[in-house]
Amino acid sequence: MNHRKFITTGKNIPKTTAPISQAVVAGNYCHISGQLAIDENGNFVDGTIEVQTKMAFDNLFAVLSEAGFEQDEIVFIDIAFINLRDLEFVNPYFDALFESGRKPARTIYQAAALPAGAKIKVLAIAIKT
Repeated sequence: MNHRKFITTGKNIPKTTAPISQAVVAGNYCHISGQLAIDENGNFVDGTIEVQTKMAFDNLFAVLSEAGFEQDEIVFIDIAFINLRDLEFVNPYFDALFESGRKPARTIYQAAALPAGAKIKVLAIAIKT
């Protein structure tokens, strides 16, 4: 039987106005919805790519934790940018987040637009082994 757990809220997860689950756990997989620079009240935080990147990843890790997973269980990350040149900042930040030799697979791309005027959106898949 396929058991699924839907993560919609949590003590460290920012509110969302979108009709989504923040994450869905299916078996030993956790699929995390795209995270933006959203504060705990669900308000978009406009700022530099540095500010938005840190907040989006903080939100991603908060959802991951609420789902019962650890950062080192992430196997895939998808990053959308409004300006692909922002990768110059994000690459070193991303590199510092994950242990050498154990970095998740990743896709990056430039989007025409992101919700709320965001500069970056991150989503991930994690697996318990």
